[in-house]
Amino acid sequence: MSLRLSGGRRLHSPPGDTARPTPSRVRLAVMNMLQAELAGASWLDLCCGSGVMACEAIQRGADRVVAVDQDRRMAATARTNLQLVAASRRPEPSVRVVQQEVVRWLRAGRAAADLLTTEATATEGFDLIYADPPYAAELYGPLMAAVAEGDWIKPSGTLVLECATARKPELEPGWSLERERHYGSTTLLMLSRG
Repeated sequence: MSLRLSGGRRLHSPPGDTARPTPSRVRLAVMNMLQAELAGASWLDLCCGSGVMACEAIQRGADRVVAVDQDRRMAATARTNLQLVAASRRPEPSVRVVQQEVVRWLRAGRAAADLLTTEATATEGFDLIYADPPYAAELYGPLMAAVAEGDWIKPSGTLVLECATARKPELEPGWSLERERHYGSTTLLMLSRG
């Protein structure tokens, strides 16, 4: 499978057939909806797979990216892709890939997750969080709860959930639906802290 950013840059594809990369038209729609928020933003990519969404964010100006996936091969592919795209920007954005189960990582908290760096922004949470777990894994509720409980998102931040149109998750308490977009069998939910 050939994987390319919307700008045409070729990326590495994860080995095997376990990945379900976000379709290019959905990626483009997300980036268009978030365009005004991307310059200088901090981006957290949960269940990142190949890292293609975080790469799109870097290409459009995100300055700090953390990508998390529990699969060792996915995390390695994401690391390669993110470093490749980050190296083309000056100044080069901060990029980190974590190989761990995502809800466990979120619940450990930012300090335990070793996100406290010399950057002042590292302790402030993220402007944009993108979550694309396996559709049938029942992770949406635990992800929303863990993001809220750990203060992973800034007060003005946006949480984007990619889910199956036929199985949209219920919102956890404290989240408000700002926008909902359907692209065939894929739905995007843009949430804010209510």
